[in-house]
Amino acid sequence: MWRRIIFILFGIALAVAVLGLVLIALNLRGEAKLPPSPSPFESSQALVERGRYLARAGHCAGCHTVRGGPPYAGGLGIGRPFGTIFSSNLTPDQTHGIGSWSVDHFWRAMHNGRSKRGRLLYPAFPYPSFTKLTREDSDALYAYLRSVPAASQANTRHALRFPYNTQLALAVWRALSFTPGVFEKDPAKPAEWNRGAYLVEGAGHCIACHGARNSLGATQDQRGLSGGLIPGENWYAPALNAADEAGVANWTLDEVVALLHSCTSARGSVMGPMADVVWGSTQHLSQEDVKAIAVYLRQLPQTPAPARPPGPLARDPAVMARGSAIYDQRCAYCHGDKGEGAPGAYPPLAGNRAVNMETPANLVQILRHGGFLPTTAGNPRPYGMPPFGSVLDDQEIAAVLTYVRGSWGNDAPPVGMADAMRR
Repeated sequence: MWRRIIFILFGIALAVAVLGLVLIALNLRGEAKLPPSPSPFESSQALVERGRYLARAGHCAGCHTVRGGPPYAGGLGIGRPFGTIFSSNLTPDQTHGIGSWSVDHFWRAMHNGRSKRGRLLYPAFPYPSFTKLTREDSDALYAYLRSVPAASQANTRHALRFPYNTQLALAVWRALSFTPGVFEKDPAKPAEWNRGAYLVEGAGHCIACHGARNSLGATQDQRGLSGGLIPGENWYAPALNAADEAGVANWTLDEVVALLHSCTSARGSVMGPMADVVWGSTQHLSQEDVKAIAVYLRQLPQTPAPARPPGPLARDPAVMARGSAIYDQRCAYCHGDKGEGAPGAYPPLAGNRAVNMETPANLVQILRHGGFLPTTAGNPRPYGMPPFGSVLDDQEIAAVLTYVRGSWGNDAPPVGMADAMRR
């Protein structure tokens, strides 16, 4: 009896040891060891400026700067279904920032997702995309971050539930979901397309919001960009490869460039999280790089719109009547009696693909919280949307959005209470 128990325990211990070794091996695949002594590093003004530009391209300040706080000092809470992750201090402070990091430590964080001491980093820091950056661009970012004012702001401890707060959980995730890589140019594509792909897939990490995720929260198919709810938020990042969402394959090049540089074009405008991206990132990129991004996005393989049953969707007449009354009172003054909008000021709602998307998540957020287009050189005085969350309850929000999504030729699914209650 005891022999059998010992044999079983030995088998379990052996299996655990083998699984542990496999897990370690999978987490070390493609990862070079740090050199025994730090690589020599000499900064220059040109390298700093290159890093400053790349930090804009990656919108690093968007996560690593709290509003009103020191630049790049971290502390911004990033909500996830399993808790809150707080961005880290990237200033050259010796105690709390990266002042004691070598250029090799920084490269390992960008390329392999490891801290200076080798701990696994959470992929809220988008190293699955940054792994595609060249070593030269990583070094430039390091040079720039070493040039910003040091801030002695301590890093905030993550607030994560067990077991997500363990290195073991991260190791399992990485073993299944991450392999260090490099950007591979497509020899069949022109240099402009490849530059756009490098920015979108690498520094821009567009997949972090616009990518579909599997059950483990890992993004899938780098060049799919097929949309999804932004983790920890109630905003939906629409698919960039679908004409009925945010695909631009049928837009002109100038229309895409205008959207990314000025936040608005003849075909649409940006609000919500994308407004922050344009404000802090894409409007500052060179005309050549924005054009390269536009070229890449216009050539993404497109997915067809989901099939719908023939005929208009069924709607509750009472809900439509209530929504119509709210629209006449609250919305028609700006958006028009027939949802026609006002050119250069208020977007049309009739035929608007943001209105007709399958998910109404963004409409709920905009109606409840309002928002402005970002201020840009091409649109210095943008019009905005006031918040109605204080004057409309959940039922009224659902009713007016159901009305808008079912009027003037629009035919999107009605908005239910479950959608309207999302804060």
